[in-house]
Amino acid sequence: MLRFFTAGETHGKCLTVIVEGMPSGVKIDINEINEMLKRRQHGYGRGGRMKIESDSAEILSGVRGGYTLGSPVAMIIRNRDWENWESIMGAENASDEKSVSFPRPGHADLTGGMKYNHRDMRNVLERASARETAARVAVGALASQLLKPFGIEFKSRVVRIGEVEDNSAVLDDEFYKRAYTSPVGFGSAEAEKKAMEYIDDIKAKGESAGGIVETAVFGVPAGLGSYVHYDRKLDANIAFAVMSVQAIKGVEFGMGFKTACHSGAEVHDEIGYDGKFFRYTNNAGGIEGGMSNGEPITVRAAMKPIPTLYKPLRTMDINDKTEHKASVERSDVCAVPACAVVVESAVRFEVAKAFLDKFNGDCMEDVTAYYNAYKNRTDNF
Repeated sequence: MLRFFTAGETHGKCLTVIVEGMPSGVKIDINEINEMLKRRQHGYGRGGRMKIESDSAEILSGVRGGYTLGSPVAMIIRNRDWENWESIMGAENASDEKSVSFPRPGHADLTGGMKYNHRDMRNVLERASARETAARVAVGALASQLLKPFGIEFKSRVVRIGEVEDNSAVLDDEFYKRAYTSPVGFGSAEAEKKAMEYIDDIKAKGESAGGIVETAVFGVPAGLGSYVHYDRKLDANIAFAVMSVQAIKGVEFGMGFKTACHSGAEVHDEIGYDGKFFRYTNNAGGIEGGMSNGEPITVRAAMKPIPTLYKPLRTMDINDKTEHKASVERSDVCAVPACAVVVESAVRFEVAKAFLDKFNGDCMEDVTAYYNAYKNRTDNF
C-alpha cells in the first residue's frame, strides 16, 4: 500500500518525508518535484517567509540512477530560516525567547496546548503551521510520476479569492497555462486584477483572505476506488486527504453542494456510447459510487482566511487569564494560490494510491501488464 509520513517544524532544521509502497522502476525527475515546490511558494499576498526560503527537495534513499528501487523513498526539504531560530528550536537546548502564551483564534494553538499539555504554544504552532505542506507537495509530485506513462494529468486553478471569482467558462490548456503564471492563480486577466486589488485592501485592513481552489484529473480509467467498503471509496479518500490540508473547511466533487438544489434529472449524468461508454455531462465530478467513472475528476476545496492577523483578535493569556490581543507570527495575507498547489498534490497522491491499489505490482512492468489487461477488458465491455 502506498503511504507516507512527514516530520519537521516550521522553524526547525528541515522537513522530512518517507514514502513507502512505490514499485520499482518508476522514473523520477527531481526537477518536477522542485517545480511543484516552486509553484507552492508563489502567489500575491504571500508573507516574508517566502523571501527567505527557496524550497527544493533532496532524495536521500529509494532512488538510484533516476528510478525507484521498490524500497522506501526518503526526502528532505531544508529550512533556510533555521539559522535564525537555532537557539530557539534546538533539540538539545532551546530558549524561551519567542514563547507563545496568547493563542490565536482559528489556529491549533489553544486546543493543541491543552491536548499535549504545552504551556508554551510554540510547541504546537511549529508543527501545525502550513509550512508542513511543502513536504506534502513533494510527496504528491513524487508519487504521481508513476502515473505519467498511463496518460493521467493533473491541473489546478483558483476559483475564488474572498469576494472575487474567476467564472471563466472555457477551461482549456491556454487557460491553465495562464492560471499557473498568474499571481493569484486565475485564468481570467480581468478577475486577476480585481483579486489583487481585493488582497491589497484586505492587507491594508490588517486582515487575511480565504478562497476556493479546484483540481481536475484527466485520463483516469474507470474503476479506481470501490463501492464495497466505505474506506475504499475514492471520493472519501480524496476528501480525507484534502480536508487534512491546513485551513481547508469544505470539499466538494463536481456539482457538489449544488446537487441539493436541483432535481434528479438536472443532476445525474446521462450515459452514452461511441465505441466506449461516456457521460454527456460531468456533474458527478468523475466519481460515482465511490469509483472513478472515466470522466475527469474535479475536486474543489474551500480555504478559510489565515488565522494570523496583523490586526489581531481578542484572546486570553493562558497563564494569568487576562485578555490580550492574539500573538502575531510572520504570515501571509493570502495563500490561496499556494493552497491550489497543495490540494493538487494531495489529490495526486490519493489517485496514485488508488491506482496502485487497483493495479498492484512490485515493479512497473507488473503494474503496466495489469493495467493493459484491465484496459483491454473494460474497453470491450
